[in-house]
Amino acid sequence: MSAPTLIAPRRRVEIPVPDLTPWLAGNAGLPGFWTVAGAQPGPHTAITALVHGNEIAGALVLVRLLERGITPLRGRLSLGFANLDAFARFDPANPTASRYVDEDLNRIWCRAVLDGGTETSELRRARAMRPLIDTVDVLLDLHSMLWESEPLLIAGQPEKGRKLALAVGVPPLVVGDEGHSGGRRLIDYRPFADPGSPRVAILVEAGQHWVPETVETMAATVARLLLATGQIDAQGAARLTEAPLDAGPVRLAQVTRTVTAQTNEFAFVHPYRGGDIVRGRNTLIALDGETEIRTPHDDCLLVMPSLRTCRGHTAVRLARLIDPIPA
Repeated sequence: MSAPTLIAPRRRVEIPVPDLTPWLAGNAGLPGFWTVAGAQPGPHTAITALVHGNEIAGALVLVRLLERGITPLRGRLSLGFANLDAFARFDPANPTASRYVDEDLNRIWCRAVLDGGTETSELRRARAMRPLIDTVDVLLDLHSMLWESEPLLIAGQPEKGRKLALAVGVPPLVVGDEGHSGGRRLIDYRPFADPGSPRVAILVEAGQHWVPETVETMAATVARLLLATGQIDAQGAARLTEAPLDAGPVRLAQVTRTVTAQTNEFAFVHPYRGGDIVRGRNTLIALDGETEIRTPHDDCLLVMPSLRTCRGHTAVRLARLIDPIPA
């Protein structure tokens, strides 16, 4: 079976490129990171954007929080623009080119890698971020997607991540997974991934890059998170977004297989969209060179299929919808 003709993903930038000039210095001893404290004791919550330098929707949300002077009712709130070097290269005429400088900043959050001798732009930034990240109790990492997909919250492997994501509930799809073979994400950093630690991190994939709807979904996710931590009230949430904060029933899915491309000839047999459900077990969905990729079970949810992918990169995560655990 030959691969279908693919429609190229959206490349038009329909949102403004954020002006980070007023925010580059930071106030937390780390360029691009701002921390504000509430009057009452509480958790230290961090919200990060621009882990990938071309995902500018998250930066627009953080600028909104900073410009509107959002202060937590309790605890601390840190807002961080992560990969400033990659973002500095962002060009609306070629918006996919500034994802990173040397390597993916969201694949290096392993102590052995952080403590190793390799020097890259992203490792220098991660090492600079690490002391602040090591003080965080709750983290939300803001992301968007190239290929068309249903927005979702990624909770990682620990049950605590799933519980937090279900409590946030916007977007209303929560996916538990074990990450990528290519390296650990920020939410997989050991203090967050350790089931014996109360510290917790989740990631939102809020929609396609560079569209207004994605910005508003992210803002609603941030509002719901800060409501869940008790750091804002309904009035504070209304200052963040006019988007609906109740998206309806929340679905939980658990990844059963992460498909990593073994060749540069990986191709899906249909132009799938993230969130599609393949009803039958053993259905052929892709070819990796001459190897068939088939669904491992009935009602298989396709999580963020990358319709063009290279050897060694995640092509798709296959998941099973399950009953939500109590929040």
